[in-house]
Amino acid sequence: MSPVRALVLTGFGLNCDLETAYVLEAAGARVERVHLNRLVAGEKRLGDFQIFVVGGGFSWGDDHGAGVIMAMRLKHRLSDELMDFIGKGNVVIGICNGFQVLVNLGILPGFQDAQLSREVALIHNDCGTFRDQWVHLQVNRDSPCILTRNLDLLELPVRHGEGKFYAEPDVIQRLIDANQVILRYASADGQPAGGLFPLNPNGSVHDIAGICDPTGKIIGLMPHPEAFNHWTNHPDWTWKRERSRREGRAIPEEGQGIRLFRNVVEHFA
Repeated sequence: MSPVRALVLTGFGLNCDLETAYVLEAAGARVERVHLNRLVAGEKRLGDFQIFVVGGGFSWGDDHGAGVIMAMRLKHRLSDELMDFIGKGNVVIGICNGFQVLVNLGILPGFQDAQLSREVALIHNDCGTFRDQWVHLQVNRDSPCILTRNLDLLELPVRHGEGKFYAEPDVIQRLIDANQVILRYASADGQPAGGLFPLNPNGSVHDIAGICDPTGKIIGLMPHPEAFNHWTNHPDWTWKRERSRREGRAIPEEGQGIRLFRNVVEHFA
């Protein structure tokens, strides 16, 4: 069987491509890191891949709003190729700045098939500052999202200044009703944060940390799963190591983030 092929976008301030490529390879994919200009020039084609990831960073320095310029470049130079890629049932994942790109581009939440229509926004954190912290996340098991399949509670890092998920009340309700909300900021026991800071680090409406389209194959999330690729990435790893030793339990080498990407690779495999 041919390996699942993944394209991780690079260039113009995206800076999480190495970690993203690493976790995808650990999950079993064959990965290429491709600069946006090579896609625009036709040197690489989205159609040769099954997974397309726009990762974290600060594309164009977020000078005109987080992810805005990258979204416009994709819309005006690659929209036909991207819509064809999506129409074939392939997967698009936006992480942090990539999530901002996907909502500005209008392919999330994807209420209308094959339409680029902006319905939601990721705006400045309510706290007024950049947040770099680890968060607990409640996973919606009823969601069609292939990234979070068979997961319940996650702990991942966030690092953003514009991560507050915002939309009109009817849009939020539509996302909830369709189970398109895939992740919510939560307490350690998995209960929704209820907007409480710092459990909800940015003030996101309904504690929303990630969403998908109705197919579950276009996915955006603010937390960074690629940044939890080994158990020692966790800030409490020494304490967890000692507790596991005393309880006679083995510590898995993998961080939780790889499990999400393995779900995507196994979807195709």
